[in-house]
Amino acid sequence: MIAQANRLDHVEEYYFSTKLKEVRALQESGKPIINLGIGSPDLPPPPQVLEELNQALVNASAHQYQPYRGTTNFRKAIQEFYQNYYGVELNPESEILPLMGSKEGITHISMAFLNEGDEVLIPNPGYPTYEAVSRLVGAKSIFYELNEAEGWLPNLKELEKKDLTKVKLMWVNYPHMPTGASATDKLFEDLIAFARKHRILIVNDNPYSLILNEEPKSILQEKGAMDAVLELNSLSKSFNMSGWRIGMLCGSEKNLNSVLKVKTNMDSGMFFPLQEGAATALRLPRKWFSEQNKTYLRRKDQLLKLIKALNCRCTSDQTGLFLWCHVPEGFTSESFVEHLLHKYHIFAAPGFIFGSQGEGYVRFSLCATEEKISTAFNRIN
Repeated sequence: MIAQANRLDHVEEYYFSTKLKEVRALQESGKPIINLGIGSPDLPPPPQVLEELNQALVNASAHQYQPYRGTTNFRKAIQEFYQNYYGVELNPESEILPLMGSKEGITHISMAFLNEGDEVLIPNPGYPTYEAVSRLVGAKSIFYELNEAEGWLPNLKELEKKDLTKVKLMWVNYPHMPTGASATDKLFEDLIAFARKHRILIVNDNPYSLILNEEPKSILQEKGAMDAVLELNSLSKSFNMSGWRIGMLCGSEKNLNSVLKVKTNMDSGMFFPLQEGAATALRLPRKWFSEQNKTYLRRKDQLLKLIKALNCRCTSDQTGLFLWCHVPEGFTSESFVEHLLHKYHIFAAPGFIFGSQGEGYVRFSLCATEEKISTAFNRIN
């Protein structure tokens, strides 16, 4: 028998991959599970996007290989999107790289810049994939702690007290998942100075900026950002297109060319109709987002009532698709989630899966209808 590669010895299967098997088994046994655990939007993509997707299917070249850098139309749409929503001017020929989802980008960036033994700064709590991919490429994860008292923002002065000589990459994620915290302009400014001082590449993962957020930000808005940072973005959350697997990476031509070396050996271009549909999505007027956010705001109001009924504590100023809450006294994150699942048939995400700083918290998703949230509330009462 052939043994698995050593790199897998310290990498676990993604939590939701295993836990959702249990949730599905409970559903199949007749349990009426309400899933408030994952951030997979249940709202449909914009109708104009579906129309463009269908029309593109009959394009003469639709089913052929597409450019590794994406189509000209798609890259131009990304440029317009960044200009319209963030005030950032990008060169569509050299500073934009379409991706098959931002999770792909996390892997490609890590492979492009990290050697075995290099160190990576990873937020705690934060998206588990940052650590998993760092392990896969043989890099060492250095966690920087975020806490509620400091608004879930990194303390760069404390970080500078550490030995940063082996650090090559730093992951940041604002609006932050799982806490819903927003970055300040000052934080982005300080991060760029930090990156330049210590020769660290900063990568901001930015898929939530248009959800329940009146002031969408990009780290690329800041002066001097282009050579010091990369930014991931995605259509999965904001446009209800998670299954399409479409994202983008923006930054300097030099840095993107390094990522492109990896990407061109991993895929053969994105399906043409997906790119045409995505280009249409990126050109939607702001009104589309404001209407969608009205739906999320109603859900958020209902979810806050559910959270209060569960004796959880939660702030209401969070952005993005989730609410991040303290579990009731006497529970750990895991025991509370199990209590919800087996007593009330409600699934939520335990905070510990996002890092040690997530212990004592639970994350609820807004990706459920008002009716389902109301049903969950009635079960508690």
